[in-house]
Amino acid sequence: MHTAKKSSILRKARRVVVKVGSSLVTNEGRGLDEAAIGEWCRQMAHLVRQDCEVIMVSSGAIAEGMKRLGWSQRPHAIHELQAAAAVGQMGLAQMYETKLRENGLGSAQVLLTHADLADRERYLNARSTLLTLIGLGVVPVINENDTVVNDEIKFGDNDTLGALVANLVEADALIILTDQAGLFSADPRKDPSARLIEQARAGDPALEAMAGGAGSSIGRGGMITKILAAKRAAGSGASTVIAWGREPDALIRLKNGESIGTLLLAPTQKTQARKQWIADHLQVRGAVWVDGGAAVKVCKEGKSLLPIGMFQVDGEFSRGDVIAVRDEQGVEIARGLANYASAEARLLCRKPSTDIESFLGYVAEPEMLHRDNMVLTR
Repeated sequence: MHTAKKSSILRKARRVVVKVGSSLVTNEGRGLDEAAIGEWCRQMAHLVRQDCEVIMVSSGAIAEGMKRLGWSQRPHAIHELQAAAAVGQMGLAQMYETKLRENGLGSAQVLLTHADLADRERYLNARSTLLTLIGLGVVPVINENDTVVNDEIKFGDNDTLGALVANLVEADALIILTDQAGLFSADPRKDPSARLIEQARAGDPALEAMAGGAGSSIGRGGMITKILAAKRAAGSGASTVIAWGREPDALIRLKNGESIGTLLLAPTQKTQARKQWIADHLQVRGAVWVDGGAAVKVCKEGKSLLPIGMFQVDGEFSRGDVIAVRDEQGVEIARGLANYASAEARLLCRKPSTDIESFLGYVAEPEMLHRDNMVLTR
């Protein structure tokens, strides 16, 4: 048990991604650990009642499928891994749905591939879906879509997936629950003098040297993947905690500010990191021109850009592309991720958001560019 040091990082977090590894979820491959999953769901429900938005990234589909199929060794053939995932995913989703419902929460299964997050339109679609779910008080349970991926597009481990999801939803923190108490200066299973690293900076090269190689035969990760995941999460301003998944009330105690496991601090604030990515994006695909009123709302009031303020669209772009926002003189005042393609944007110029469906037949978002996906350039 660790001393009750206090940290404000998790206490202030309003949106967290919780990632749990295969060995914990499946009790070292013996099958889904109902009691442990129930405990995590109880703790997540506690966080939600504290107005904290929670997204779960859970490994375990392949391991559960192996158990159900009677396989003692993880297969190497991709089609056998996909088959195991398809079998195991049924039980995994059912278990989370049951345990979250017992704690008064709705759940949703979300399966992602690397291609979903590499493609800007699918990235925005995934983001919108996840933000809608958590806005409804539903806990998304995310796993890699192992039934359709191949070696070229696999995340490779769910630590990486957890970090990418943290980037996707702009989480304040990523909590990685594992079978180790945190990051140690050496492998504690081999070196009794190894000491717990309680706090460090995410991305510090020295951490990778400490982390060593892969972990169990059940999962694909190890401490090194967690260190690299923390580095990736820090890119969008999310700090990472690596902690023992069976630590009593770990999620609740972390949210209360207690220091448990290893805290890897993001060197950049969340908003700054995301805005910097947009500001530095080289491939600006097009532009929308806006009237004076819209320019004031975007630049002075920090508002999203609505279609009614647009009067001209330049270039050809797709949903999810980075586009410029120009004022009546043609000066770029902002840039951001387009919620509608150029052809649709032209139809929406000067139209109120309430009329989007009547013109397009659907509504992706009420805004052309949301303020969270936009950065001022003037």
